[in-house]
Amino acid sequence: MKAIILYDALSTGGSTDRIIDSIGEHLVKNGFYVEKAKTPPRADYGFLEEFDLVLLGSPIYNLQLSPNLSGALNQSNLLKTLAGKKVATFIICGGPEFSAALLYMPQLKLRLLRSEVIAEKIFGLAEKNNPQSPIDFANEILSKMPVVAP
Repeated sequence: MKAIILYDALSTGGSTDRIIDSIGEHLVKNGFYVEKAKTPPRADYGFLEEFDLVLLGSPIYNLQLSPNLSGALNQSNLLKTLAGKKVATFIICGGPEFSAALLYMPQLKLRLLRSEVIAEKIFGLAEKNNPQSPIDFANEILSKMPVVAP
C-alpha cells in the first residue's frame, strides 16, 4: 500500500519533522511505501490519486493551521483530490490536547467532510515529546486499513 504524509512546517528538524519521520518509519515497517511532501498553497495535487492513504498534518502557528496547508486547502485542488480518499489527520501544537481539540482540529476536519477520515491525533504538550505517541497513531491507522496479502 502507498501512503503520503502531506505537511507544512516553517522550520526543519523540529517536533513536526520528528513526529512525521516516526509515523512514516512505523508504516514502512508494516509494509507501506511512504513518501512525505510539504504543501505549497497553489500546487497541483492530482498526484495523490496513486496513494491509498493520505496523512495530513500541520503545526499550529498564531492559533491557526499552518499558512501553506491552509492555502493548499483553500487555493488548490487538494480538497477535490482528497474526496473519497482515506485520510488521517494530525496537529502539532504547544498547548494542551483538550484545547487543541476544541480550537484547532475543527479547522482541519470541517474541510475534509468529503474524505474518509480514519484517524486523527493531536500532539500537544503531553504527546509531542512522547516517542511512543507517533507509533500509537501509526498503529491506529494500520488497524483501519485493509489487509493486503503479499
